Amino acid sequence: MKAKITLDREFVTAKTDKRLYGSFIEHMGRAIYGGIYQPSHPTADENGFRGDVIELVKALNIPIIRYPGGNFLSNYNWEDGVGPVEKRPVVTDAAWQSLEPNLIGTDEFHKWAEKVGTDVMMAVNLGTGDIESAKNLIEYCNHEKGSKYSNMRVENGREKPYGDKVWCLGNEMDGPWQVGYRTMEDYADLARRTAGVMKMMDPSIELVACGSSYWGIPTFGKWELTVLEAAYDKIDYLSLHLYLGWSEKETMTYLGATKDMDRFIKTVVAICDTVKGIKKTSKTINLSFDEWNVQSSTRQSGNEENKWTVGPRREEYIYSMEDALVFGCMLITLINNSNRVKMACLAQLVNVAAPIMAPKDGNAWAQTTYYPFLHASNWGRGKVLTPIVKCPTYNTKKYGDVPYIETAAVYNEEAGEVTVFAVNRSSDEENELTLTLRDFSECEMIEHIVMSHPEDIKACNSEENPNNILPHTVPTAKISDGILNVSLEPFSWNVIRIKVK
Repeated sequence: MKAKITLDREFVTAKTDKRLYGSFIEHMGRAIYGGIYQPSHPTADENGFRGDVIELVKALNIPIIRYPGGNFLSNYNWEDGVGPVEKRPVVTDAAWQSLEPNLIGTDEFHKWAEKVGTDVMMAVNLGTGDIESAKNLIEYCNHEKGSKYSNMRVENGREKPYGDKVWCLGNEMDGPWQVGYRTMEDYADLARRTAGVMKMMDPSIELVACGSSYWGIPTFGKWELTVLEAAYDKIDYLSLHLYLGWSEKETMTYLGATKDMDRFIKTVVAICDTVKGIKKTSKTINLSFDEWNVQSSTRQSGNEENKWTVGPRREEYIYSMEDALVFGCMLITLINNSNRVKMACLAQLVNVAAPIMAPKDGNAWAQTTYYPFLHASNWGRGKVLTPIVKCPTYNTKKYGDVPYIETAAVYNEEAGEVTVFAVNRSSDEENELTLTLRDFSECEMIEHIVMSHPEDIKACNSEENPNNILPHTVPTAKISDGILNVSLEPFSWNVIRIKVK
């Protein structure tokens, strides 16, 4: 099988916002308790944070992490999670039917975020919460000392404001599963009024309004229109959520699922721009894809185990090579839509549908999905080039014709590097790829990284065998006259790094 990709230095889609490679940690399952925080663990620091988890997270170079939810957010009183730990209440979390001991709250999470080198995307409760609680939280986080809640922060040990710049106005407020879910008109009005007060408190912040929780929900489209018409002038981003793999049983269909992701993005962009036109404004609303991931068919825990306990297992998956390929295609889709998708959050980061697993007393280990995220976050920053791709396709009933090669390319001018990310969807054929680099000066290969499993696409990493599937480098040909010929293994994730002299 043969394919051709042509890249031109002048054909640029957009420059990536570094926040495209964000993530998400919710008070759900073992993400917090037993995930980032376990004082009894051999690697725990003076704050109880697991050192083995910190090292894996730091390598991902994550610029922003959404916190504290998620469904948890909509019944969370942030004031329960600040102040002397011994005085904090143990409360019920209706969303995940567990107990929240409030050992980790706003201050502790910011301390952990500083350790791993990331900013925090904060969220306000618009389920059981209200405008006043949102105002008080932003005062606590971002206001200089001298007021009730900023002084409370100082008393709790943090004099300097956190200065959080991105805030979410609730979570999935259209969903009947959400505590305090709302009609579109109710949410639109509340989001508008809450946004107004929050920007009075700190005009420098950026606000993310809830879009539809998934695009198959009956109110999709109408919800976006209603929220945008009410709050357009007050908000900066609209959120999208998508998980792939819930019901996919056939590999080739699953591998084509990102066609729906791309269509979802472009549909929401069209809605945003429709309202822009109606309002006759120059302001553009961009997108925050602040929950995305694959949901493997290999599920170790649902949501019914150990109810009303602290840190019960919730939505823990073991990801296969197959999942990693779809995951890689999702990353490529985000990169290729970076002209409008400015922020994205991999949901989630540790233990819960996560690239990092942290056994209670064992060593944290990386799932197959860890590595495409590692590669994209570290080498996918810069100008996104518009690729011209010619390759064979295959047909699926659900998604129509799907190209065998999915690709994105990023030119980092500062580093003088072009990185090409590519997934070969073919099950049994190498793809002989011809890559043409137009209008670049002399180029030479840095490396070609490949991740695959030649025997079993369902193969996984595990606690017992965390190195079963790892990326590796392969020998590469020289670039001659701006042309590179490489082979892409069947069912493989590829990273081709090129130095531009």
